Amino acid sequence: MPATLGPFRDISPLAAAHIRTLGLAPEATLWDIMRREAKQASQAEPLLVNYLNAALLNHNCFEVALSFKLATKLESALLPMTMIRSVIEEALATDARIAAAACYDLAAVYSRDPACDDITFAFLCLKGFHALQAQRITHWLWQHNRRPLAKLLQNQISERLGVDMHPAAHLGRGIMLDHATGIVVGETAVIEDDVSMLHSVTLGGTGNESGDRHPKIRRGVLLSAGCKIIGNIEVGEGAKVGAGSVVLADVPPHVTVAGVPAKIVGTPRDPEPALSMDHSLGKDE
Repeated sequence: MPATLGPFRDISPLAAAHIRTLGLAPEATLWDIMRREAKQASQAEPLLVNYLNAALLNHNCFEVALSFKLATKLESALLPMTMIRSVIEEALATDARIAAAACYDLAAVYSRDPACDDITFAFLCLKGFHALQAQRITHWLWQHNRRPLAKLLQNQISERLGVDMHPAAHLGRGIMLDHATGIVVGETAVIEDDVSMLHSVTLGGTGNESGDRHPKIRRGVLLSAGCKIIGNIEVGEGAKVGAGSVVLADVPPHVTVAGVPAKIVGTPRDPEPALSMDHSLGKDE
């Protein structure tokens, strides 16, 4: 789905009701929703008028607003905002999948995080969302052999957002980094679609070996707060990893693991626990 085309209800079950509360037509796009929310917020809180105009309402499409937001997060004295923004806009223009993935990530936050009651809040304020989109830009740079710039922006993401994700890591879409602080994702890690990760999760290697050495997280996995997945291992589709667990071996699909080292303790209630965000670890669920 292009970033600003197509009904947002197609990627978020909750969006239809939200569209009605905003007074929008059922075919409203993600961009329509964000603009209406921003206008309502401006009316409710006059102190935010200038901010919302600069961050969202003055832009003509989702991609332009996204480039502005990411550039304000990553700029520095030696890498000014205009320079970073031009790189981001080049990436977005070259690869439409980047902005489309951002839309799915927003849908993920809105449908999974009970603290997120509007799309614009997630877009403007959630650093997990910002870190994901910034990594997508660094990944584009990495693939286009602009690796020094990718590494420098990775450093900016780590310092500004508290999330350290290597530019070479492969990300799907519909990912949520809840709270996000302290998340580490190594160079050869893979995170597939519809995964949820909480703060202090590590997808790390086992030492100073080279080559393929980081975890592969399959679709629908829930990684609870503080868990560590170490080595070139696989967490199977629809699995759940309990908070504080250390995973050192492959995890089969659709099981719950917990402990140090992690062992199977049950079965998730849902085929994709990342969507329900159910962190319970009861036996034989």
